[in-house]
Amino acid sequence: MGFFDKLKQGLSKTKSSFDEKMNNVFSNFRKVDEELLEELEEALIMSDVGVETSTRIIGNLRERIKKEKIQEEEEVKQALREEIQKILDEVDNSLHLETNPSVILVVGVNGVGKTTSIGKIANRLKQDGKKVVIAAADTFRAAAVEQLEIWANRANCKIVKKEEGADPASVVYDAIQITKQEQADVLICDTAGRLHNKKYLMDELIKIKKVIDKELPNAAKEVLMVLDATTGQNAISQVKAFKETVDINGLILTKLDGTAKGGVVIGIVAENKMPVKFVGVGEQIDDMQVFESEDFVKALI
Repeated sequence: MGFFDKLKQGLSKTKSSFDEKMNNVFSNFRKVDEELLEELEEALIMSDVGVETSTRIIGNLRERIKKEKIQEEEEVKQALREEIQKILDEVDNSLHLETNPSVILVVGVNGVGKTTSIGKIANRLKQDGKKVVIAAADTFRAAAVEQLEIWANRANCKIVKKEEGADPASVVYDAIQITKQEQADVLICDTAGRLHNKKYLMDELIKIKKVIDKELPNAAKEVLMVLDATTGQNAISQVKAFKETVDINGLILTKLDGTAKGGVVIGIVAENKMPVKFVGVGEQIDDMQVFESEDFVKALI
């Protein structure tokens, strides 16, 4: 299955919910007027796109309808797709791993699918011909290391670990030395599922970043936050809270296959000016997809 088909299948719940709301609007389509635009705005808000972002999309659509004298239903749909894609393309969602080695630091609260995401991304990079090392720096949570080790073995990647409760920054330090020795292409670092108000955990994260900056000063670095798509609007506030402490430059969206709230992707990008770099659309090891805005919008509408 190609990316688009997988995405389409993974987004089926979101799509049917989105489609249902859109179809309800267009089933009564008589002409392009203010009433139609209001109903479309309501449909977007109900699809977890968010009030602010939905208002912006419809405002832009209104302008285009006037300017381009849009009158047909299909033209309205196409213009809507383009306006949504414009928002997603305002940020650079490409993955920057130009140096050897490069580093991916993965953050996020517990329960969002951080460990499985790391395993799936490692697997994906391996398929692209890259040599990957994983640092098990979530030493606080019982079984976090064991869980990550299972995924590392599945992806056939080397894992660097210490006993539970060990200093996370020291795990990352060791992993960097092994990455250099092995001449690996990418080091992926897991971190504790830190809540933004736990100062101690946030301090640990700053320490980890210092170690990476000192030992690999010229390496390309991606700091990716994992979000559970099923939390809908709550995901937007999670990003805002984390951004205050951590310099995140991209998002990994998990569990898109299990939610009707996939519209939240649009709101997250628009409100945080933050790109989605990966989307998880299933349980299998190869179900982590690099985010493609055009395919996402097509799969949605």
